[in-house]
Amino acid sequence: MHPIPRAFYERGTATVAKELLGKMLVHRASEGLTSGKIVEVEAYYGKGDPASRASRKRTRLNEMMWWHGGLAFVYMVHANWLFNVTTEREGVPGAVLIRALEPVTGVQLMHMRRRVSNERGLTSGPGRLTQAMGITREHHGLGLTDARSEIIIVKGKVERFEVASSHRIGVSRDLKRELRFYIRGNPFVSR
Repeated sequence: MHPIPRAFYERGTATVAKELLGKMLVHRASEGLTSGKIVEVEAYYGKGDPASRASRKRTRLNEMMWWHGGLAFVYMVHANWLFNVTTEREGVPGAVLIRALEPVTGVQLMHMRRRVSNERGLTSGPGRLTQAMGITREHHGLGLTDARSEIIIVKGKVERFEVASSHRIGVSRDLKRELRFYIRGNPFVSR
């Protein structure tokens, strides 16, 4: 499996977010391989983006958003780990939250981790997908472009789909621009 190269991530955050749709998130854990097709994402910027972790200033929590693109940025919200991918070039904050996946590989392992029988309930939401994929704080900072990394993102199968957009979910203040992107009609998109 060849991960997507760093140059892919070091572009505009919204562009990267849209182009991550259809790609495969892969986790090679000790208990087994899991993967899923990315079907829903949200783009976040720095200063001027009221919903972003980096909206006010650089802190220990958001520091990685100023690093180069292609890193795993993992943090906790409401007792759930959230998996983000850094974007932009060094010095420009940006990240894409992976909100939902369509399970592909290791579905039985995902069921064991999540303890749900409904396949849609495995990965339709950012906290659910990290549980199903076994992603935790220990993965924070991983280079997603290194073929030896435990977590990578790969191209996936080429297919046609329609990209839809909306405002980001669960934010009290948002930008006028729609920064949530998803594959229209995919049953694993969160609601």
